[in-house]
Amino acid sequence: MTDWQSLKDALAAEGYIASDELAMALFIALTLGRPLLLEGAAGVGKTEVARTLAAVRNTRLIRLQCYEGLDAGHAIYEWNYQRQLLAIRAAAEGGETGRAVEARIFSGEFLLERPLLQAIRQETPPVLLIDEIDRADEEFEAYLLEILSDFQITIPELGTIAAVSRPHVILTANGTRDLSDALRRRCIYAHVDFPSRETELAILAARCPNLEKRLAGQIVGFVQALRKEELEKTPGIAETLDFAAALAGLGVNDLSADPAVLQATLSTLLKTRGDRATVPTEVAQRLAGGAA
Repeated sequence: MTDWQSLKDALAAEGYIASDELAMALFIALTLGRPLLLEGAAGVGKTEVARTLAAVRNTRLIRLQCYEGLDAGHAIYEWNYQRQLLAIRAAAEGGETGRAVEARIFSGEFLLERPLLQAIRQETPPVLLIDEIDRADEEFEAYLLEILSDFQITIPELGTIAAVSRPHVILTANGTRDLSDALRRRCIYAHVDFPSRETELAILAARCPNLEKRLAGQIVGFVQALRKEELEKTPGIAETLDFAAALAGLGVNDLSADPAVLQATLSTLLKTRGDRATVPTEVAQRLAGGAA
């Protein structure tokens, strides 16, 4: 891929319809070897960028799911303590003690690689997805900065492990907390919004090619109108695809034809009790009537 447009086309061939801004930011990040930070609401397709890039590059996707309290042991490496204890007992029974035993139990044989260490030890550069970085603590974010700067990890018992290849790093954030300026400076940035009508139609065409064109237009119109309602959880692109699949599976060819069926299929779009109450049958019919 020699330019951002060819990258955009390659993503589209894998079913991901990227905006020009996103394709350009991803191309720059790949060209400069910099991490790409994607911000946006849940459900807009941030995580899918990493999955699709891995498919385009025909490489491994390694995912680190962030959460409050995430530490180095779960993100980088841990020692297999149970195997170490068994090895120590076996060595003691055989009369072996001292530095030889210590050197053996603190070797690669007993090392459990977590996502960050796995990512820098791949022969072929993988796609490293650091998902929802804003859910992790600020302390972990600061530690991550060192890895993203040098692409090497120091393990006290083994020394410094440099990257075999530099992974393509994509970070996502949903706005749970503000990220540090230091992290933002190290990243190429793109904000991912909910898709426009044209883009969402293109996504449906790519993912559900057998969907009748008129019904596809109604689905997109309905979902985009639904997103304007006061909801606890706005339906994302994955929910749109589930909604389309459910309607197609039920043989529906007109959203307004059967209010009961439409109401039942809202289970693919509305994921909380409060949101289901917000969209009763009469509201769903109003939105369906306005969908074109």
